[in-house]
Amino acid sequence: MEGLDTILYGGIPRSNTILLTGSCGTGKTSLALEFLIHGAVKGENSLFISVTENSEKLLSNIIPYKFFDKSLIKSGRLVFVDLPIMYERLGMTKAELSMEEVDLLVAAITSLAEELGTKRIVIDSITSVCYKLKTSEKIRDFILKLGKSLSDLNCTSILVGEVPAESTSYSSFGVEEAIADGIILMANMERRGDLLRTLQVIKMRGTMHSRAKYVLDLTPMGVLLVPLLKGGSTG
Repeated sequence: MEGLDTILYGGIPRSNTILLTGSCGTGKTSLALEFLIHGAVKGENSLFISVTENSEKLLSNIIPYKFFDKSLIKSGRLVFVDLPIMYERLGMTKAELSMEEVDLLVAAITSLAEELGTKRIVIDSITSVCYKLKTSEKIRDFILKLGKSLSDLNCTSILVGEVPAESTSYSSFGVEEAIADGIILMANMERRGDLLRTLQVIKMRGTMHSRAKYVLDLTPMGVLLVPLLKGGSTG
């Protein structure tokens, strides 16, 4: 994550809640997973909560990172949890959650993070959770309460968001972006017939940051970021 750390003049501030957002195929899950793996390698317990995709399938489809060792999972440094299983255990079978269930879900995620001693957490995707919350009020309530609870545990959170490619908004419901401490936007951009992935830090409380657009490359060594020059070439 050296590239991202450079853009943020040192990295994501501890205990911030970050919205990592973008359209399909922009590398959001790969970046979020790399953030967790680096944390686990450094000895920080890391938790990936998968909302839509089975975590085993997710791991089999992810880039074979050179620095990823399966012993991180065996030792409990890197834990994968499927949220649908949590919904089932909590009896949340309806299409829409009530306010009481929102509180119950926040408490369940927080207590899991506390029990595991989690310092880095990813929820992929927050948009899928929001579809179950439906109203702006419940979405705001959920993200604010979860962000505060995890921050109190000194835990840094990445909420993965999904937006359509042509969207001018940073989130599907317009609520997530206002509440997050930081927004990292990922996109696809066509350049001379090639489809490039780009990354841009829109806001980040607690640190200076570059607002420039970077071209992102997913490699077995991790994410590589190269500044996108004004003329559209990389340099």
